[in-house]
Amino acid sequence: MWARILVRSGVVGSVVRVPSECVRVSGAAGGLQPHHRHASTSEAPLKQTVLYDFHRSQGGKMVGFAGWSMPVQYKDSHIASHMHTREHCSIFDVSHMLQTKVHGKDRIKFMESMVVADIAELQDNQGTLTLFTNEKGGIIDDLIVTKTDQNYLYVVSNAGCADKDSALMKSRLAEFKAAGADVDLEFLDQALIAVQGPSMARVLQAGMKEDLSKLTFMTSALATVFGVPDCRVTRCGYTGEDGVEISVPLSRVVELTEKLLANSEVRLAGLGARDSLRLEAGLCLYGNDIDDTTTPVEATLVWTIGKRRRQARDFPGADVIVPQIKAKTARKRVGLVSTGPPVRPHTPILGPDGKVIGEVTSGCPSPCMKKNVAMGYVEAAFAKNGTAVQVEVRKKAVPAVISKMPFVPTNYYSGN
Repeated sequence: MWARILVRSGVVGSVVRVPSECVRVSGAAGGLQPHHRHASTSEAPLKQTVLYDFHRSQGGKMVGFAGWSMPVQYKDSHIASHMHTREHCSIFDVSHMLQTKVHGKDRIKFMESMVVADIAELQDNQGTLTLFTNEKGGIIDDLIVTKTDQNYLYVVSNAGCADKDSALMKSRLAEFKAAGADVDLEFLDQALIAVQGPSMARVLQAGMKEDLSKLTFMTSALATVFGVPDCRVTRCGYTGEDGVEISVPLSRVVELTEKLLANSEVRLAGLGARDSLRLEAGLCLYGNDIDDTTTPVEATLVWTIGKRRRQARDFPGADVIVPQIKAKTARKRVGLVSTGPPVRPHTPILGPDGKVIGEVTSGCPSPCMKKNVAMGYVEAAFAKNGTAVQVEVRKKAVPAVISKMPFVPTNYYSGN
């Protein structure tokens, strides 16, 4: 999952094109959004992850992202980094994301008061992607909640939403405390790295005694990794490939990263590759593809809503969201494929008659498909896969096709 990002990184030959503006992260799972430069002395300095100096020493090109200075790219080109992740294994620094533990016997009830998932039904050490929603049915953020066997919930949410997510949880905590509930929050000061790609299991297994073949997609374990104790290893990621996210003590993350990089299969990757990988995998970037004006039904994220929760209608916005599940919404998130000039966010989507029927929310050239891929929202009548539409690029109408997502098949490990 991951940081949800819109690095407006276009692939031109082998160069990643970063906009003339700075970029900033708009989400947890990882995307970059243009962040206009303002010569203001009041602008807060960018925060740095514990790996900042390491990124610089490795040739990382740093950009502003969700208030953090993060690597957009290293010495490899964007395309080379993207393809290395698809074919081998890459490490992404996602330490900017918000990590939280929820303690207490009422922790599940507390979490379910804010999200759409059925947390109670999760097995020990199983996690799920879920959504914070508001009373109007809008998505406040997407996040991963893991029900651990250590008597706490482990929550990872987007960097760009950290302030509002923590404020939401603190406010709800005060309500629960006032009602006498047993629940507490612990915001973690830990590093987080994502190790993604088909070689991940072979690379990581060399440094773990636990059998990774038993750690399936969206499950988690506490482990010692290459001699570094107290790591939480969760099999998930934001690339569509098999991978893990490893929560690591701050004092040991450089050591662990260096040990992983000692394997020739492993390279560092930045936000540019992360964004094109997540888009090929059809994954949303918060702030672009979903936001607090988008409902889970419009975003085709109905699967995140637990069956019991739908019946009980006991999550924020349920009275708006649940009726939409059976009724058709006016618009729907779709995938698009086109050739020619790259399709960017805010590009108008046109119907056969040239009238505007929607807008692109994320788009980039696909290194794997050698075509342009995008996602956006269109009027429901045009949402069927295979529908011919147009995208307006540089004032010209370019043919495009509504296409099934993911654009590139995902390779999540299910234990088979």
